[in-house]
Amino acid sequence: MPKRSSNKRKDTNVLASEIVKEATQDTDTQGKNPNAVALGRLGGLKGGKARASKLTSEQRRDIAKKAAQTRWQK
Repeated sequence: MPKRSSNKRKDTNVLASEIVKEATQDTDTQGKNPNAVALGRLGGLKGGKARASKLTSEQRRDIAKKAAQTRWQK
C-alpha cells in the first residue's frame, strides 16, 4: 500500500493571513522599548562608579576577595 503524501498544505486563507501579518508587523514593537533601554543604560553606566565611591577601601577589598574566591572555586 503506498504511503500518503506528507505534504500537508495550509488553508489558503490561513496562509494569506500569516503573510499579511508578517508583512505589516511593525519592527518598533518587536523586542524592547528603546526609551527604556536608554534609561537603563544611563543607570548602568554610572552605577559602578557611584557604588565604588561610596565604599571604603576595606569594603572594596572584601568584595574583591570574595569575588576571587568564587572564581577559583569553579
